[in-house]
Amino acid sequence: MAVGERRGTAEPGLEIRRDSNASWSRRGFLAVFLPLLAAVLTSVAVLTVSGNILLPFQGVITLEGKMASKRDFFEDEEVQRILMKHHIRVHITSSGSREVAIRDISSYDFVFPSGQPAGDLITSERAAQNRYAKVHRPFVSPIVLATYREYAQALVDAGTATAQRGSGDGGQPYYYVLDMPKFLRHIHDKRRWNDIGIQRQGITNANRIVAQSPDVCGSNSAGTYLALVAFTWRGNGDEVPDTDQEADERGRAIRHLMEQGLPSADVFRTYISPEGKNIAPVVVAYEHQYLAYQVHYQARSKKPDPQRVLLYPSGQFVTQPQFIALNKDGDRLGELITHDPELRKRAMELGFRILDPTGQVAGDQLTRFLEERDVPVPAIDGDDTRSAMPRLRYLERMISVVGDCPTAEAVSGQP
Repeated sequence: MAVGERRGTAEPGLEIRRDSNASWSRRGFLAVFLPLLAAVLTSVAVLTVSGNILLPFQGVITLEGKMASKRDFFEDEEVQRILMKHHIRVHITSSGSREVAIRDISSYDFVFPSGQPAGDLITSERAAQNRYAKVHRPFVSPIVLATYREYAQALVDAGTATAQRGSGDGGQPYYYVLDMPKFLRHIHDKRRWNDIGIQRQGITNANRIVAQSPDVCGSNSAGTYLALVAFTWRGNGDEVPDTDQEADERGRAIRHLMEQGLPSADVFRTYISPEGKNIAPVVVAYEHQYLAYQVHYQARSKKPDPQRVLLYPSGQFVTQPQFIALNKDGDRLGELITHDPELRKRAMELGFRILDPTGQVAGDQLTRFLEERDVPVPAIDGDDTRSAMPRLRYLERMISVVGDCPTAEAVSGQP
């Protein structure tokens, strides 16, 4: 080896190790997974608070129902929330109550006609076919005539209505008792609003005095009002037709007293619209529709609507909605709306008179609710005359004559 030459040692090589795919995947996975985990935990917390913790892991069934005015109950967001806690969603097909009763309902889980006549049609038909039908009666709602303050006062001045005792708010009554025989006499005599002095209320209206009802061929409220008219007009309240001929004659005798044609839901919507006073000053409705409207108006405006008032007919039919389950799933829903405390409370908040276990109206609950919300309270347990509904067969005959529509037997093909 030459002088000065040193044997060198090779410099160690610098080895650069690249991240393996596995290592990159772990970090990427954590980057994606951690936000997802946070989102899931947040969702679980929300579901826990709402009481629906198990809903993502338990099936929710959708039940098909057919009904008219009682769809207000199932379309309420709070009712929908409560039902979701029980893993139930409801899809509604709107139809008049009598239309529900005389058409095919085999594709539905339940129907909810607004009164007993339509309910009886359904249950009798199902019984004849040996098919499932179970009835639940969760609440009731009287038939009323909804009007405006000026028109109510004109009726008072004409001796046709009186303010209900204790129904005022600052001296203004919201509820009146209507003398049905006198009211029908106005209609029969073709009297006009101007004839009874509506001008004194600052309104001129040369139209005839009428009560606008839904189409009697499809609506329970119209059919119930027809029965009230038939059994009030000319003292017929004590005379019940006991033959088809007598029922047909009664129908012809009252046909001119009925003013009807609009779908059931549209009548009340027209009433609460800004144009309602000009289109239909008096409409046939259910009490719960008016009370729910006033509760909502009070919550929004901090006062009840002073212009819209109710007339309670002196002879009254309390219509009893019948929830009719057509299978076991429908029956489960019927049990819930009849007995579940949250759903019963919500029905009362929507203006219905809920029934206690004996089938009697639990009126004090509705009274307290309205008082708490500063909404004027009607006489929940008034002493008005209660009229018994006519036998179904003869009511059907009168509906057919007045509305020029087929009877249920003709539609179903039953004798």
